[in-house]
Amino acid sequence: MFQNFRLTMAWLHTWFGLVLGFVLMVVFFFGSLSVFDREIDRWAIPGTRFEPQPMPSFDKILLPVFQDMKPTPEAIEQARSRVNGPMAESFPVKRWGAYTTHRDPVLGIFSGHELPNAKTKDDEVFGIRTIDPRSGAALPDDHLKIGSRFFYPLHYSLHLEWKNLGYWIVGFAALIMMVALVSGVVMHRKIFRELFTFRPKKHTQRSALDLHNLTGVVALPFHFIFALSGLVIFGGIYFPVTHTQLDPLHELHEKHEAKETGLPHEKAGVPGTLASVDAMVAEAQRRWAAKGMAGDVGFLAVQHVGDTNAYVSIYRAGTDRVTLTGEGMHFKGSTGELIREDLPVTVVAGINNFLTGLHLQHFRHWLLRWLYVLGGLSGCVCIATGFIFFVEKRKRNHAKQGVSGARWVDAFAVTTVTGMLVATFSMLIGNRLLPTDLPARGSVEQYLFWGAWVLACAHAIWRTAPMAEGRMSPAWAEQCWAAAVLAVAAVLLNWVTTGDHLLRTLGNGYWPVAGVDLSLLAAAALAVVAARRLRRREAGATALAAGGSSPEVANA
Repeated sequence: MFQNFRLTMAWLHTWFGLVLGFVLMVVFFFGSLSVFDREIDRWAIPGTRFEPQPMPSFDKILLPVFQDMKPTPEAIEQARSRVNGPMAESFPVKRWGAYTTHRDPVLGIFSGHELPNAKTKDDEVFGIRTIDPRSGAALPDDHLKIGSRFFYPLHYSLHLEWKNLGYWIVGFAALIMMVALVSGVVMHRKIFRELFTFRPKKHTQRSALDLHNLTGVVALPFHFIFALSGLVIFGGIYFPVTHTQLDPLHELHEKHEAKETGLPHEKAGVPGTLASVDAMVAEAQRRWAAKGMAGDVGFLAVQHVGDTNAYVSIYRAGTDRVTLTGEGMHFKGSTGELIREDLPVTVVAGINNFLTGLHLQHFRHWLLRWLYVLGGLSGCVCIATGFIFFVEKRKRNHAKQGVSGARWVDAFAVTTVTGMLVATFSMLIGNRLLPTDLPARGSVEQYLFWGAWVLACAHAIWRTAPMAEGRMSPAWAEQCWAAAVLAVAAVLLNWVTTGDHLLRTLGNGYWPVAGVDLSLLAAAALAVVAARRLRRREAGATALAAGGSSPEVANA
């Protein structure tokens, strides 16, 4: 089919990269935002703008909240198809859990409840609540945590929940990205030379290729490791052992594991009481301290609630290391007696924990977090310049032949690159403008995001008409200007609606909100620079077509 292996790799890199680049652009961009998802949450919900809190007292704060929790109406509605006959009116509680990080001012808690008459054994429905850990007061359920509940899931699932479709699309894109990285190395024989080559004053095709090569080579290890670790994290979805014919074997394994660990697998069916969980936490922290480990509690769970077989699991936050680690302590619920202390993991499990921790970055290291952001954004630049190079290389030939392929690719590229920025900033503006007591406020914010993205797509398609003549689409520059205006508007609206302007947040050292505002202003500045440069290139190309010249064309 091809003359040599290198040409085969070039074809593979070009077409696989083009088709799945639209997905990977979304994954990289919202993955970059997810590095600071908790900070974005605080910007989006002003009521949470206080300092991060440790895990609060279970006995005084959490227990009364847990005892009041029930499955959410949405969870019950979604479970109707999973039961035989009518839906039950009561759902006995099975377990409680609370999770926090060193960046969380608020606390996310959940309760798992039995689902009577369920078609599948051990199926359950959940209650979810976000509380102020200082008092136990609940935050409104319809206030969307834009960072952790929208941008972050968009990064790995595209919000396509049916049959886990989004996970499969992202997983396939990650797998192909690894292929594209390898094929890209094969294609570029002078890869080390290209590491130091960028000619911004050359014509668009040359500059785009230089920047594509530069960002691809510099961040290649980052991109490869993160694609691999993402596949490892969601391996349970891609190889669903527990929901196949191996389900009985999995169940048997869990029972044997329960016997070995001493942690009851099922309820005893006899009512029981719960001893002081605060005393159990203190004992776990004492044991961690004896090992020279930080003692912050990251996750706390009570299994088999209200039963004599109840036990409490307490896991360390592990912010002092990259690898995902818990050093769990498990206590008998009725007496507080230590049942089990997790043993050191095997080598294979250790590698898995390291890759998972490397991807999820629970560690306390701000410089490393910013390096994650730069690595993710370099992926965005690499993909965007790949789109531009593809279009620039083909648009004139397609225009002569009357083919619209380059025009459609350009329209979708504009939608994916600048349109995504327009949608993101529009959502932040909607967050600041919508009334606080608006019913289903979080859903309206999501509608604004998707609506703005659809409008950006329509604009990109409409403004690609010049591509039919081999010229540059003005949609790129126009959407850059739109993104710049929207970003600045979001910063101003945050000031107007909350009073937290940059002088105040910087003066108080409150970096979560100040950081978001500064990032928005930086994005606006870059968008303005890009828009002005695009205008100059468009003017230069027009002058060349008319028989004139421009400085940029002369340097081509």
